[in-house]
Amino acid sequence: MKSIIEAIYNHSTTTPNKVCLIDKNEAITYGDFWTRIINLSSYFKGIGICEGTCVILENDQSIKTLNAIFSLQLLKAISVPVENKCGVEKMESFASRCNSELVISDNENVRMKRISYKEIEQASQEHAMIDYEFPNEDDVCEILFSTGTTGKEKGIVLTNKNNVALAQNVMDGVKMEEDNIEMIPSPLNHSHGLRRTYANLYRGSTVVLEDGVMNVKKLFADLRDYQVNAMDLVPAALSVLLKMSKDRFAEFDSQLRYIQFGASPLMKSDKDKIKSLLPNVNLYNFYGSTESGCTCIYNFNVENEKQSCIGKPVINASIEILKDNVIIDSNKNHTGQLICKGNMNMLKYLNDEEETNKVCWNDYFVTNDEAFIDEDGDIILLGRMNDVINVGGNKVSPEEIEDVVRGFQGIINCACVPEKHPVLGQIPKLIIQTENNKEIDKKELLLYISNKVEPYKVPKNIEYIEKIPVSFNGKIQRSKLINK
Repeated sequence: MKSIIEAIYNHSTTTPNKVCLIDKNEAITYGDFWTRIINLSSYFKGIGICEGTCVILENDQSIKTLNAIFSLQLLKAISVPVENKCGVEKMESFASRCNSELVISDNENVRMKRISYKEIEQASQEHAMIDYEFPNEDDVCEILFSTGTTGKEKGIVLTNKNNVALAQNVMDGVKMEEDNIEMIPSPLNHSHGLRRTYANLYRGSTVVLEDGVMNVKKLFADLRDYQVNAMDLVPAALSVLLKMSKDRFAEFDSQLRYIQFGASPLMKSDKDKIKSLLPNVNLYNFYGSTESGCTCIYNFNVENEKQSCIGKPVINASIEILKDNVIIDSNKNHTGQLICKGNMNMLKYLNDEEETNKVCWNDYFVTNDEAFIDEDGDIILLGRMNDVINVGGNKVSPEEIEDVVRGFQGIINCACVPEKHPVLGQIPKLIIQTENNKEIDKKELLLYISNKVEPYKVPKNIEYIEKIPVSFNGKIQRSKLINK
């Protein structure tokens, strides 16, 4: 199948009565979902949406959102999902960059042509007929804007071929079965939640949409009532659930097959906790980006877990290490830049040939991550190229130090950043956030660290901060802390 929409059609003919999607308001079968897609596509076509039309779509985290996305795909139009309650100026900025004149949103302050979700719901219920043909694999179907934490958001242009390859990567990586019932609380405007949804729909499974994780009571009730056997979480969401639900996860050890994580590294304390609560559940961590997603997978609920390991490439991905524009045979002492090749790689950055050329090299997507491949074929990730600390030629992963430090009593969060040194070039500096901003015994902390890592990795300076800056999905924003 050349597209996710074609897969949905196939499931609507082979298993029309199987539940496809569940949200806070309703559950819908594959047969009924396909009917809604046809009805809404007819409506869209009637108002002038055609092949290549870009439509800004404010995420409603509902079946209506996905109805709109797939109805646009059927017309070979392009969906541009943005966050819920996205600011009007930001929405209009995205529209300008995509040359879009239409937005799907309930925000009445939007000044361009707007369709509300009530209108979407009504149009999808009205019987209609439409002539259609499924899109080709190379047709552009989606533009995802990055979060823009380091500057202006980039528009990542994706084709049907990209989304199918990504779905296959997820399916293969987690060994997804047809009777999968996966809970997805991650927002559908973000690549993480959207791609897990696509994978389940491509497989013919069932997706339970949650509007985030803050309503813990509802989330665990849905886990039980819908007999959910798989979950998708970003690390920040796991932290919230572990803090607010005590040990509730343990109730589902025999029900869940897997939880898949991604978007940023898990904190060691959270990782250890969820492993103890769910000893019989596969805990998968996906590595990837919006530009080249779900490329490596690692099951960390295994014995002898490797530090900083992101596992092995998935079915559609080929991974190499690049140094000075040459692919190298890497090892711990010979590291380089991680590069990925495969159909999951984006087509380009929107209207930005210069930035596209910076990250595209001989069919590979060039990440900004420093890594090496060990003797077992596992990929060891040291961190972002500009985050990895070079101590007199020895490479220090900030994530490794941070994982250790978070195990020290009284520390809520921390960040390890480089500090200039006249002889070694760089040394690690530690910035800590403590409970109620209380001071801790720095000598005890340094002794604690030195008992767990090599001497050159032990930070020489420790500073306090009221709150470690993180992105919406929990990534530490180290660039804001360097030289602070």
